Amino acid sequence: MTRYSAFAIAREALRQHTGWTRAWASPEPASHYDVVIVGAGGHGLATAYYLGKNFGIRNVAIIEKGWLGGGNTGRNTTIIRSNYLQDPSAAIYEKARSLYEGLSQDLNYNVMFSPRGVMMLAQTEHEIRGYKRTEMANKLQGVDTRFIGPAEVKRLVPIMNIEGPRYPVLGALWQPRGGTARHDAVAWGYARACSAMGMHVIQNCEVTGVESAGGEVTAVNTTKGTIGCKKLGIVVAGHSGHLAAMAGFRLPIESVALQAMVSEPIKPCMDVVVMANTVHGYMSQSDKGEMVIGGGADHFNNYTQRGSWQHIEETVRSLIETFPMLSRLKMLRQWGGIVDMTGDRSPIISKTPLGNTFINCGWGTGGFKAIPGSGWAMADLIAKGEPGPLARDFSMFRFREGRFIDESVAAGVAH
Repeated sequence: MTRYSAFAIAREALRQHTGWTRAWASPEPASHYDVVIVGAGGHGLATAYYLGKNFGIRNVAIIEKGWLGGGNTGRNTTIIRSNYLQDPSAAIYEKARSLYEGLSQDLNYNVMFSPRGVMMLAQTEHEIRGYKRTEMANKLQGVDTRFIGPAEVKRLVPIMNIEGPRYPVLGALWQPRGGTARHDAVAWGYARACSAMGMHVIQNCEVTGVESAGGEVTAVNTTKGTIGCKKLGIVVAGHSGHLAAMAGFRLPIESVALQAMVSEPIKPCMDVVVMANTVHGYMSQSDKGEMVIGGGADHFNNYTQRGSWQHIEETVRSLIETFPMLSRLKMLRQWGGIVDMTGDRSPIISKTPLGNTFINCGWGTGGFKAIPGSGWAMADLIAKGEPGPLARDFSMFRFREGRFIDESVAAGVAH
């Protein structure tokens, strides 16, 4: 694998860029692997990467029914933060945020991490109380978060109207080290690093069945043939229930579409991420100048990846009082991703009823921000067969045991 550097760019410029090699290989599947990971999105690729980096397990296949990163990894709004209320949530999201800070150097690939800061607006007295509670919890958890007043909000985001007649801005929960990253680059960087370690990233390879014997999976049937494995990791977001059914067990999740849109590009006007939970909308500005806009998940179960006009109306109507400039912008494009929601709006990183099969799902509306921490925890689980500190509380069996990790406000509302 060619190492990217300023020297490499200069060298290739002198020879008309003829020396660049493919970022990752596209091999045909082997007959058997130590670990097969289903799902070549950010979480699946990160799991494979940390299996190789942390545990030396490199006989790994990451199989994807479509193209690499073509699911939710390529269909999100790239927000990264860790100011969650519950201790298990804050721990895994803060691990992910801290890994994001050095990810470009670690992968030798620019993931365009931008620690621009994330603010969650308080537009009711109830939200002020809730965010101050989260601020105190975050201090105990070692997460750098603080509550700021309306004047500081206006200073950070001058284009905001903080005196809205219905929902004035009364303050915000501010995480200065939160931000964004380039979603495609995260997937590409992990894929490139996995390929360099000898792992097989296999695209256009859909799983059609799961073979098991003696309470363990022995192979997966795919459109490219049967692939044997010693261990199986399922990391397929909104399709987790479908894969689990193939393996013979059920999951406590439901799948819904989460929609987002971007405006036409405009000059730089906002250099932080703003989330408004009361009106259910959030916004940031991309490096290309587009305003990246999103809101809540659809109110009914579905597997669509399209946008809808009612979502445009609902989300823009929610934000336009706080950001009047939106009324003058044209929409450039709109899309949807299929998210998997648990009852407590917290993820599942867990052993399953099959002894050598493990699952990572249930990230709902906030999966992108967790990719490095999720991969770290899932790799630990697969390698050791038991969950480590980051994953211990996220068992799929917690729902029947009544051990909920309730993040319905922090995770279920606005990313």
